[in-house]
Amino acid sequence: MAAGGLSRSERKAAERVRRLREEQQRERLRQVSRILRKAAAERSAEEGRLLAESEDLVTELQGRSRRREGLKRRQEEASPAGRPGPPGLSPGRGAGAGLTAGLGVSAGMRRPGGAAEEGAGAGRSRAERQAPGHLHGRRDQHAQAASIPDYRGPNGVWTLLQKGRSVSAADLSEAEPTLTHMSIARLHEHKLVQHVVSQNCDGLHLRSGLPRSAISELHGNMYIEVCTACTPNREYVRVFDVTERTALHRHHTGRACHKCGAQLRDTIVHFGERGTLGQPLNWEAATQAASKADTILCLGSSLKVLKKYPRLWCMTKPPSRRPKLYIVNLQWTPKDDWAALKLHGRCDDVMRLLMDELGLEIPPYSRWEDPIFSLATPLRTGEEGSHSRKSLCRSQEEPPPRDCNAPLSSAPILGGWFGRGCTKHRKRKKVT
Repeated sequence: MAAGGLSRSERKAAERVRRLREEQQRERLRQVSRILRKAAAERSAEEGRLLAESEDLVTELQGRSRRREGLKRRQEEASPAGRPGPPGLSPGRGAGAGLTAGLGVSAGMRRPGGAAEEGAGAGRSRAERQAPGHLHGRRDQHAQAASIPDYRGPNGVWTLLQKGRSVSAADLSEAEPTLTHMSIARLHEHKLVQHVVSQNCDGLHLRSGLPRSAISELHGNMYIEVCTACTPNREYVRVFDVTERTALHRHHTGRACHKCGAQLRDTIVHFGERGTLGQPLNWEAATQAASKADTILCLGSSLKVLKKYPRLWCMTKPPSRRPKLYIVNLQWTPKDDWAALKLHGRCDDVMRLLMDELGLEIPPYSRWEDPIFSLATPLRTGEEGSHSRKSLCRSQEEPPPRDCNAPLSSAPILGGWFGRGCTKHRKRKKVT
């Protein structure tokens, strides 16, 4: 006899009984699952009786099905024409007829012509967006419009790499502010947007004409390098990607401060790092804007990283006192259930309709008026060969500033932070 009071043969018999019960339960689960896949009219009386006797299994299987469908929908891009029900509107978000109807709700916050509605907090809003900012999240739709790939979409960089497919290079120097970028700049000019929070590192908000004080680039700017030895930190805006030599925990760009001679560093915040620079991250202004905002507009962001920043969502306030949340994105986001309105559409399409609704003209982007050229600090003598990235120029005819001895290349060049994002999920070959 064993210490538990059962002999070996009794323990074996109990184990056989337990296994038999588990197999019977699995078989019953398979039967119920097959019946549930049938239409109700096709089920026999015996099958209906089995379902009635197996309420717990029916509930479990229906819950599994809902979770599978939910996960599947989160991976899909829902275009206004491809979603059932009112096109462009999230299910259960109320009546409407497509993007225009949804935008009528959004634009209803303002009078036609861009005049702010009278009342407490009028005119305080914040446009918020994400995209790979540098490797933190997927490229949003208006970044795609700027010829920059997304990350988490069906054809995004990370999605393709997880499937074992190759990713083509992208020349980020060719990217320009899109209709959405220029619309946000015009809304800020009319005081309908007070602050922009971006996870992008592409510098397109700065190039659209938004003032530095109105932008928080939480994960840095590929065109800015700083000297942290100077107090306050001395910034150097460049017309080329300064991240060529930088990586996680390795931020020196290879150039030196013109004043103190210390090494310059990039402003990029990688996964696993905490942003400590005052600019261009501008966390203080982002937090202040969020605390005062009555409306938050999220454009083309998966919000899978931004959701982790509670200060941006006023989570310390009771729900009734938090800013109204409006989301424009083709995919599911973790903030959809909190949104006053969710629009499934491309950012440029939505912003074009919104600006028409507000009676505001969208200014065209012009490289001749791009602020980055007036903000940029030229390289000193001897620094021309410190990078091999293609430089921005005001026109196609203007030759970009470069080292005359550097070899010309027609191949697309990946930015430092973007290139490391593309190789993030690739296995390195062992060198023998």
